[in-house]
Amino acid sequence: MSSTVEQRTGGVLEGRVVLVVGAHGGLGSAAALACARAGATIVLLGRKVPKLNRVYDAIIANGGEALLYPLDLEGASADDYAELASRIQSELGRLDGVLHCAAEFRGLTPLLHTDPAAFARAVHVNLTARWWLSQACLPLLAKADDAALVFVVDSLQRTGSAYWGGYGVAQHALAAMVGMLHAELGNSSVRVAGLEPGPMRTPLRSRVFVDENDRAARDPAVYADACVRLLSPAGAAERGTVWKPSHA
Repeated sequence: MSSTVEQRTGGVLEGRVVLVVGAHGGLGSAAALACARAGATIVLLGRKVPKLNRVYDAIIANGGEALLYPLDLEGASADDYAELASRIQSELGRLDGVLHCAAEFRGLTPLLHTDPAAFARAVHVNLTARWWLSQACLPLLAKADDAALVFVVDSLQRTGSAYWGGYGVAQHALAAMVGMLHAELGNSSVRVAGLEPGPMRTPLRSRVFVDENDRAARDPAVYADACVRLLSPAGAAERGTVWKPSHA
């Protein structure tokens, strides 16, 4: 991998390094492409290497810069995240943004009948692993003049209803963590925000809604520009909030 970040012109993320977690998912891949178009060097993190490669190839084909970092959030330890931050520091020299798009959801199940391991896995991937990774990256983010830590959060109204299990619990905890981190980092150079997109046509949503009847769902690319905004200086307007952007 290159040891320096080349400077390009013409984008709101020019010269920045952005880590996209869950970069091969619906929103993650769309956001990674949009951030690359906006001038950022993208670190693509995910567990499905063939899908990561497709996102990487698309970024390179469009003249962008990207690096691959395969990692399974379910099995990764705090030490694995520390190594990730160390490698970004040594090979790229900086980190200006982290966008958390990875999610774990197996379907609607009553809490009473939820397998304990499935509940723990959902809370870990959707909450604990996100924090471990963020905690490892915060010292590097803090070295930037302006940095952003962005958590994608599912609809709090929907996931707070029956049968959403550990996934729903994690979404509400994430929203609380955005406010908590903002209060703790409010005077630092690291901005913390949440992004609650509208309904998106993704494999996760298809586990709940029948695709052909789901008229409310939009292509994830509709919300890619919202991700770019939160990672750019313009995202300061949403600092400390869980932002619900409108879509076309």
